[in-house]
Amino acid sequence: MKTDTKVLKLVRRPLLEERSAKPETSSEAKPSRETEPLKEATQPAGGRTATQQPVKTATQPAAPLATPRPTPVPKISVQARPSRKLLLEMYRTMYLSRRLDDKEIQLKAQNKIFFQISGAGHEAVLVAAGRVLKPGYDWFYPYYRDRALCLQLGMTPYEQLLAGVGAADDPSSHGRQMPSHWGNRKLNIVSQSSPTGTQLLQAVGCAEAGYRFKLIPELKKRLKNFHDDEVVYVSLGDGTTSEGEFWEALNTACNLRLPVLFLLEDNGYAISVPVEVQTAGGDVSKLVENFPGLYLQRCDGTDPIESLETMQRAVKYCRERKGPAFVHAKVIRPYSHSLSDDERLYRPDEERAGDAERDPIKRFGGLLIDEGFIDQAGLQQIKDEIDREVSDAADRALTRPQPTRDTVTRFVFSPEVDPTSREFDTEEGVQLSGNAGTMVDLINRCLHTELARDPRIVVFGEDVADCSREQFLGTVKGKGGVFKVTANLQRKFGSARVFNTPLAEANIVGRAIGMATRGLKPVVEIQFFDYIWPAMHQIRNELSLIRWRSGNEWKAPVVIRVPIGGYLKGGAVYHSQSGVSTFTQIPGLRVIYPSNALDANGLLRTAIRSDDPVLFMEHKHLYRQAYNKSQYPPDDFMIPFGKARVAREGNNLSIITYGALVQRSIVAAKQAEQEGISVEIIDLRSLVPYDWNAIVATVKKTNRVIVAHEDALSFGYGAEIAARIASELFEHLDAPVRRVCALDTFVAYAPQLEDAILPHVADVAKAIVDLHSY
Repeated sequence: MKTDTKVLKLVRRPLLEERSAKPETSSEAKPSRETEPLKEATQPAGGRTATQQPVKTATQPAAPLATPRPTPVPKISVQARPSRKLLLEMYRTMYLSRRLDDKEIQLKAQNKIFFQISGAGHEAVLVAAGRVLKPGYDWFYPYYRDRALCLQLGMTPYEQLLAGVGAADDPSSHGRQMPSHWGNRKLNIVSQSSPTGTQLLQAVGCAEAGYRFKLIPELKKRLKNFHDDEVVYVSLGDGTTSEGEFWEALNTACNLRLPVLFLLEDNGYAISVPVEVQTAGGDVSKLVENFPGLYLQRCDGTDPIESLETMQRAVKYCRERKGPAFVHAKVIRPYSHSLSDDERLYRPDEERAGDAERDPIKRFGGLLIDEGFIDQAGLQQIKDEIDREVSDAADRALTRPQPTRDTVTRFVFSPEVDPTSREFDTEEGVQLSGNAGTMVDLINRCLHTELARDPRIVVFGEDVADCSREQFLGTVKGKGGVFKVTANLQRKFGSARVFNTPLAEANIVGRAIGMATRGLKPVVEIQFFDYIWPAMHQIRNELSLIRWRSGNEWKAPVVIRVPIGGYLKGGAVYHSQSGVSTFTQIPGLRVIYPSNALDANGLLRTAIRSDDPVLFMEHKHLYRQAYNKSQYPPDDFMIPFGKARVAREGNNLSIITYGALVQRSIVAAKQAEQEGISVEIIDLRSLVPYDWNAIVATVKKTNRVIVAHEDALSFGYGAEIAARIASELFEHLDAPVRRVCALDTFVAYAPQLEDAILPHVADVAKAIVDLHSY
C-alpha cells in the first residue's frame, strides 16, 4: 500500500513541536518522547483502563422539582497533553474504522453482504469521543456513521462484520437490522434504528432516569448500573437537526440540566441536500447557542487532537452536572451517503477534491510522521496489521450462519413475562368492597396502589400533575389530568415520580422509552387519542420494535394511557376519533380497551406489571357512566390479556364488541329479547391479543355473528375479526357475518351529525333483527 507523504498540517500546537531524533521504525517501538497522558482520555481501543475512575459528585436535592434557573456557561480549560502511545492508538482505531468500511464495500460488490453505509470522514471526532467516555458506565445512542466510536468503546471488527453478513451471532440485532445499526448490551450501546433523530429523546430519557433515580430513595436497592457522574452520549447528522424531536430533546435536556452530550457530526449533506437548504443560515450551532445551560463547543471533527480536547471539555461539563453539552464537529463525507447513493450526481468534482484534502486518516498519519512520532515504515506496519485483522475478521464472519427461519417471531413480545397467563388472572371470586366508583375512580385507585407497590413507576404527560409549582399545592385543588384520572398522585408520591411534560407527544413517549431501558416503569398519558400522531414515530419505529430488532437485548415496557372515542356532544374532529386498527397492526404493541370500571382497574394493573409496551385505551364517554360503576377490588386484582368477558348470555346470535359499543349492544339485546331474540354479547376487553377461543365458542353456540365497534367500517378492527370467522368458522355459520360500525368519515361537531356518523343502539338493534331473519 502506498503511504501518504504529502499532507496538510492539522494544527499548530506546542504539544507537537518537539520531534524525536530517532523516529519509530517497523522494528523499533521506543517513543521519541513521552508526554503526560490525558486523565480522562486514556482508554485504548477495546475497553476502559484502570485509571478511569468515576468522579464523585453531590446528588440532586429530592425536592422541589421546579424548573431550574439558567446559569451562565463557564469556560472549561483542560490540559490535553496526549502521549505518543495515545496518538498511535487513536490512529489505529481511525484506520481500522476506515478499512472496515472499505471491506464492507468490497463484500457488497461481491454480493456477500446486502447493504453498506460508511462512517468515513467522521473517524477523528468519534475516536476522540470514545477515548473520553466509558463503555459499560456511560450510555450511548449513536447513529449509523458511528463505527469508529463503537470500535473505540470495545466492539470488535468481527462483531461489526457479523452485522454485515446478517449473522445470528451479530450482537447488535442478531441479523434483524441493517449493518451500522449499532447495539451492544455490555457496552451500554442502546439498539439503534434507521429513522434519523428518534434516538435523541430516548437519550434524554436515559439521562433523566439517572436524574430521577437519585431523587427516589426507594430505588437505591432496586436498580443497578446508575452512577453519579454518568454521561449519556447521543450523536446525529446535520440533516437530523431539521427534525422537531431534535429541538424537543434540547429543550428538555436544558430544562432539567441533564448530562447529555449531543455530538453533531456535520458533513454538510443529508444525502443530497446541503446544509444551507436544511438550516437557516447554514449553521445550527448558531441557532442553539441561546439554550440556557447548554455548553456549546465547535471543532474541526477531522482533527483528532482538537476533537480530543473539545470532547474532554464537553464530557467534563456533563460529569460535573452543570447541564448538557453540544459539540458541533465539522467532518467530511468522502464516500457517498450509502452504496445506494452516488454523490457524483449532485456534488462537483472540486468539492469532493476539497473534502479529500481534509481526510482525517491522511492528515493524522502525515502529522504523526512530520512530528516524529513514527516513520513511514512504522505507519505502514500498523496499516498492514490492521488490513490482516480486517481480512481475517471478514473471513470468519462469512462462515457464520444466518438466523434460522423458525426464529422470526421470537421476541415480538416478552419471553419472560406472559400477561395472558393464569399468573395474571385473579378475576374469579374477587371480593369487592366500598362504595361503587366510576371508571375514573378505579383507574385512579389502581395508579395509587401500583405507585405505592413499585417505586420504579413514574407517571408523566400533559397536565397529569396536581400543580407543577409545588409552592402552591397547599392552596389549590390541583389538576390531576384533564379528566382527573391522575388526581392526587403528585401530592402523595412527589414531583420526582409524577410530573408534567411539555406539550409534545413525541417528547413524552421518547423519554419514556429511554427511562424504560434503564429499568424504570413509565406510565404516561397522551391527553387525547386525536393528538397521539406526533408520537407515532416513537411508538411504531421505537417502542414496539426495540425488543425484536435487538433480539431481546433491549426492551421498553412502557404503558401509554390514552383517552379515546366519541359520544361527547361537541367533541368534534379532534376530540372524538377512534382509529384503533392503526395500532393493532403494530407487532410488539399490546392494545387494551376496557368497557367498565372493574375491568379498567384489573387490566391496567396487568399492563403495569407486564413486560411489554401497552397502549391502554380509556373511552372518555365511559369515564363517569353510572352503568359501568363497580365497588373496589383488592390491590392485586388483575385480568389477563386475551381473556374476553361474556357480557350477556344468549342463544340466537352473538355480538362481538368492545368499548362504548358494549353497553349499546346490551340495550339493543334487551330490546330484541322483547321480540323473542336471544343475543349473546362478548366484550373482547383486549384487542391485542384477542380471545379467539371465546369467539369460536360463541359462534359455534349461536351460528350468527355481528361485529360491532365505534371505529370506521372500512379497514377497521372488526374487519379482521369478521374475516377470520368467515375463513376458519364458515361451516358453523348460518348467515353472513354482519358489522355495525361508524361511517367512513370523521366525527363532526354538531350533535345531529355526530349521531349520524357513530353507531347507536338503533343501529345494533336493526342488525340483530336483520341477521336473525336471514
